[in-house]
Amino acid sequence: STSPCLVFQMDTTPESYLDLFPLDAIVYLTPDSENVLEDIDPNKVYVLGGLVDESIHKKLTLQRAQEQSLQTARLPIREYMVKAANAKNYHSETLAINQVFEVLSTYYETRSWPAALKAGISSGKGYVLPDAVK
Repeated sequence: STSPCLVFQMDTTPESYLDLFPLDAIVYLTPDSENVLEDIDPNKVYVLGGLVDESIHKKLTLQRAQEQSLQTARLPIREYMVKAANAKNYHSETLAINQVFEVLSTYYETRSWPAALKAGISSGKGYVLPDAVK
């Protein structure tokens, strides 16, 4: 048997999301937000910000969202995952855009944050689900 496959349509435009959607519908996802994303609202538009180097631009995505008067949220990594012991004591909630998309699409399909976070977040980020800790 084959598992069902989600198909996504992508449109590109030179226009800004600020011009395409009402401000109160936009949620800017940033690991620096104090607001936890608890569920996906189909009436909202989620913006996945992208940075090349997380070490240089701390809180840049949060500042950008605040300058644009947008709601912000972060993935519930701390709420469902635990820090794994590792040699470099490295733990990061900053994810690549494809990882965030994988988390969101898996959550939308399963309605399970543990399943979604497991699917999208590699162990190299230093976080694991509690049942993975031995």
